[in-house]
Amino acid sequence: FTCAHLTHFIIFSLFQKKPLTAVIKEVCDKWNLPGPDNYALQYADGVQTYITESGRCAEDLYKGIQSSDSGVRCDSLKLLADVSTDITFAQEFISRDGHSLLVKIVEDAHEAPLIMTHTLTAFMELMDHGIVSWENLSSVFIKKVNFGNAKVLDTSIQQVSLAILESMVLSSSSLFNEVKHEITLERLVSHLQVTNQQLQTKAMALLMAMLLAGGEADRQVRNIIHSSSSVGDEMAHYLYVLQTVRLNHLEARMRTPLDSYNQEQRDMLHGLRQAAFETESESGLSNERRRSLCAKEFKKLGFSNNSNPGLDLSRCPPGLLALDTMAYFASRYPDAYSRFVLENSSREDKHECPFARSSIQLTLILCEILRIGEPPSETGSDYHPIFFAQDRLLEELFCICIQLLNKTWKEMRATQEDFDKVMQVVREQITRTLSSKPTSLELFKNKVNVLNYSEILKLRQTERLHQEETLAPPVLELKERLKPELLELIRQQRLNRLCHGTLFRKISSRRRQDKLWYCRLSPNHKVLHYGDVEEETEMPSIEALQEKIPVADIKSVVTGKDCPHMKENKGKQTKEVLDLAFSITYDVEEYSLNFIASSRTDFCLWTDGLNVLLGKEMSSESMRSELEILLSMEIKLRLLDLENVPIPDTAPPIPKPPSNFNFCYDFSQAEQ
Repeated sequence: FTCAHLTHFIIFSLFQKKPLTAVIKEVCDKWNLPGPDNYALQYADGVQTYITESGRCAEDLYKGIQSSDSGVRCDSLKLLADVSTDITFAQEFISRDGHSLLVKIVEDAHEAPLIMTHTLTAFMELMDHGIVSWENLSSVFIKKVNFGNAKVLDTSIQQVSLAILESMVLSSSSLFNEVKHEITLERLVSHLQVTNQQLQTKAMALLMAMLLAGGEADRQVRNIIHSSSSVGDEMAHYLYVLQTVRLNHLEARMRTPLDSYNQEQRDMLHGLRQAAFETESESGLSNERRRSLCAKEFKKLGFSNNSNPGLDLSRCPPGLLALDTMAYFASRYPDAYSRFVLENSSREDKHECPFARSSIQLTLILCEILRIGEPPSETGSDYHPIFFAQDRLLEELFCICIQLLNKTWKEMRATQEDFDKVMQVVREQITRTLSSKPTSLELFKNKVNVLNYSEILKLRQTERLHQEETLAPPVLELKERLKPELLELIRQQRLNRLCHGTLFRKISSRRRQDKLWYCRLSPNHKVLHYGDVEEETEMPSIEALQEKIPVADIKSVVTGKDCPHMKENKGKQTKEVLDLAFSITYDVEEYSLNFIASSRTDFCLWTDGLNVLLGKEMSSESMRSELEILLSMEIKLRLLDLENVPIPDTAPPIPKPPSNFNFCYDFSQAEQ
């Protein structure tokens, strides 16, 4: 058709709504031209190109998004976001440099949130076709698209922005560095505390993309996560939420029973059987013989329903997840799997550890420990740094723990009746090891294997004794009875220490510390002797100390900033010196003997000893610590004979007195 032919029909707005084939047919009908399939429309201005359906739509939308009318722009961008999924249209639109127009809209960043959402969505759809390289984007665009920095914007903008940033990170290392510079890990994981699950998923995807893109050259992100010492409480909570979101994708398998399993699940079960036993070819066997052979081998594998093992997996949880973990172990570590099954097959029936039953229960335990399918807790105390060191954490943990279970089973010399006891010990081994926050699977494996059954028994006994000591009323009463005796022991130790004496340094007004003096208590505890000594002096005799103070003349003991020598230099003494300073006042308030101890231990010994001389209570932290140690040791010694004997909370009742005392011998009669 020529341009002249088109001018008559272009006035019909109907042409803009109809499909291109309908328009061509209508034109052909107008001029009675047969075979409309042999005709096409051609642009009359500019480049002489033929009009296609995608080209016509691309041209219209290209003009629409540049309209001065905000409503037209919004509608055009919304439609653009929808049709950009078609690669043919995307090629047409990009050939008009339409994607650059979208980049400019984002860089200007003055549009309404709804228009900006449509712009970013359309841009993301166009870039997904791989027609244009992400490398062409500028730093300005990355800064503007980082809407994760603004909390007030619509969540739809944040979602598509995070998706664009993820694609940038995965496309090249240079863009990864720019994105990492613009959006910090702390700011990114803050998106995980929101209730919008889609936004959480987008933030998780970007975070994982940053982890993957870091590689060996840049391990900043991985180091932050792997190093528990550099992760604060708030950060640990966000990472725990990320951990929960990632693990919850296993919930569907965990909630799905294997009642009527499909061919894939049947193949997985028979794959477990065939990997464990060297079976002969089953093709020549009858159906009855084949079923009998399968049932026998499924029984050796530890399935309770050996004729229909799928019934063992009907329990939810763990459902199909238990089958996944068993299959992963058999394929990933075939030698360890065969060794487990064959070793237990050769034992007596009552002593064999059933692989299938143990695996199902172990998978359930791991689901409970890792809180799969549960919403994140508020504390985030279940965050495990090991999670970010392994892509398939649950399966790898299972492979380590199923071998641990077999080891613990042998250590306990367990039988089938002890199954629940063994599982309790294994749960405790896993929980205690994870509580130490191992940062790698290898570290977890080493720690959990060291924590054998005998160690678990020791820990249980220690904790039980500790609980009895602190909670049982008779033990508390015994502590109160022992305190006076032990306090007297500490008092005697303090007085003996004062009798031995201590070397002190003099601090002059010029802070010179070259002069020494010694102070000690007389053996009869009546007099304090002190005087200057030489540095090499170890323990001078009482006669060598020229000065003395009768204990009866001591009025009080003061410490810290209340000391006279601290008041004189108020504001010039450090906190360390204040914590070691003490003084005794005597005769009248103007006279005092001032000390600065060389250590906190000497400070506690002397202040306690002086308080004992004055008839006061000891109050130092050293005294409290020593009293607790002595009480604990004395309690343990007295409870040695009561091992495995329950201690009642109340004293037994006192029996009634006898009706008479005729059984007593009357000594008064014998004397007469």
